Amino acid sequence: MALEITESNYEELVAKSDKLVVIDFWAEWCGPCRLVAPFIAELATEYNGKAVIGKCDVDDNPDIASKFSIRNIPTILFVKNNEVVDKLIGAVPKTKIAETIEKNL
Repeated sequence: MALEITESNYEELVAKSDKLVVIDFWAEWCGPCRLVAPFIAELATEYNGKAVIGKCDVDDNPDIASKFSIRNIPTILFVKNNEVVDKLIGAVPKTKIAETIEKNL
């Protein structure tokens, strides 16, 4: 299951992580976000131990969304050593997300 990334646990889960962190920026009202959600959940299980995969609700965590200049959702960021190394925007297929994870592991 994907972790919930919030302003209170961001430092621990993202900033201090020594693994690739995949953050799905989403909102409850976003239709395309609901299409991506099952892929994120499956990938969290598949990459357990290899990468940290989480979701960040932009409505509940505006400071994190602002930190990364999130303008469109869904946006999936790939963060390594607290630096963005890749980004996917929109409802992308699971294979594309997996390819991007593999490329950045």
